[in-house]
Amino acid sequence: MQELTHYINGAHVKGESGRFSDVFNPATGEVQAKTPLATKAEIDAAVAIAAAAQPAWAAVNPQRRARVMMKFADLLNRDMDKLAEALSREHGKTFPDAKGDVVRGLEVVEFCFAAPHFMKGEYTEGAGPAIDMYSMRQPLGVCGGITPFNFPAMIPMWMFAPSLAAGNAFVLKPSERDPSVPLMLAELLEEAGLPKGVFQVVNGDKEAVDALLDNETVQSIGFVGSTPIAQYIYARGCENGKRVQCFGGAKNHMIIMPDADMDQAVDALIGAGYGAAGERCMAISVAVPVGKDTADKLIEKLIPRVESLKIGPYTAGDDVDYGPLVTAAAKERVLGLVDRGVEQGADLVVDGRDFKLQGYENGFFVGACLFDNVTPDMDIYKQEIFGPVLSTVRADSYDDALKLAMDHEYGNGTAIFTRDGDTARDFANRINIGMVGINVPIPVPLAYHTFGGWKKSAFGDLNQCGPDSFKFYTRTKTVTARWPSGIKEGGEFHFKAMD
Repeated sequence: MQELTHYINGAHVKGESGRFSDVFNPATGEVQAKTPLATKAEIDAAVAIAAAAQPAWAAVNPQRRARVMMKFADLLNRDMDKLAEALSREHGKTFPDAKGDVVRGLEVVEFCFAAPHFMKGEYTEGAGPAIDMYSMRQPLGVCGGITPFNFPAMIPMWMFAPSLAAGNAFVLKPSERDPSVPLMLAELLEEAGLPKGVFQVVNGDKEAVDALLDNETVQSIGFVGSTPIAQYIYARGCENGKRVQCFGGAKNHMIIMPDADMDQAVDALIGAGYGAAGERCMAISVAVPVGKDTADKLIEKLIPRVESLKIGPYTAGDDVDYGPLVTAAAKERVLGLVDRGVEQGADLVVDGRDFKLQGYENGFFVGACLFDNVTPDMDIYKQEIFGPVLSTVRADSYDDALKLAMDHEYGNGTAIFTRDGDTARDFANRINIGMVGINVPIPVPLAYHTFGGWKKSAFGDLNQCGPDSFKFYTRTKTVTARWPSGIKEGGEFHFKAMD
């Protein structure tokens, strides 16, 4: 049995608590490793090391820090397959999905090549009599990140890449379910030239999270996960005077207008609803066809496509559409919600509850499920399922469809499929959701735009990625300088009196 480690001060370090969390092979259900769960003392020690290393790193000029990011990007490309294989082995997602996880993190690393630009301040000459005024962007110090299991490469890089490029030290608490990739990223950062101690990986559970939140040296906390935990971390972090950004749950609607290209819409729903087994905060989990004819055509085309999805382990390669869920508990939760959907009156037109894969009977696989005639009062509509389950809510009109998305407590992402530019423009302007797709099912912005939801999907004033990332990981200092004016007479300066 492999015993994983923390990564502290440039070295792999065994845990001291004696407590461990199991890391499963989701395809077989077998325990393949154990993750150490850090104590408060271990967290505090890692933070202290980071704090000691940070000033020297901050003193490195932004261009040289950017060069470390450039080298890190080269190493990510070099080890892409190795990282993806480790990610698939612990998470269960297909190998192409795992590579996509790494690539979307890599894109943010590449964005951080522009650190010198984003660290620039502003300057006003002659703001007053002999007065100049300028601002500086400076790093916060030690920053912390708490990341989820579903994107163990991408989301850590979304946090630590801009933080490090801005001159901070960073302590990462990744998901204990699939921690190997974050540990590998730590090794690559050091190989890229990051000084020892500037980046730490400390595995743990709630004790470690609370220790990060309560440690006075930690200046900021980033979090991605469920909304209840996001609210908890945001409240406790803010109470302790930290800068905090937390991203929570989602229930993403895709509206299909009568004029939509139905084949395009179906293709989009298959990928967005069932890709990565639905374990994505940007997954489309609610299809909203407008009008009976639209709904009937959509269901007619969806059923055979959903029934033909191929499910299997990541080792099956490109022949698999999605893999298992991450744990047995995740599987039981998803199946429980599907059962409740049936009990509450939704039509389960594709039932994947009894799916079994020969040779992998103990794996955490869930067959694809498709519901029709779902209503807003049902649990499968209200809750984030985080599994391969798509709910269809029929709407009589565009305004009814719009109201569904706007009234839901989550506001992460949404999409509309239509050929009508006026409808699309109205939708984009009116919808109270943070990320909008027009004929794009999963509207995840590229790295140079910001990522973030509204309502109970996000807590904090600044988003991830894009310019917001450097704003979050820096603070502005404004200097007002006044210098006496001098006139040289007879080889000496004589200074004028100043008002």
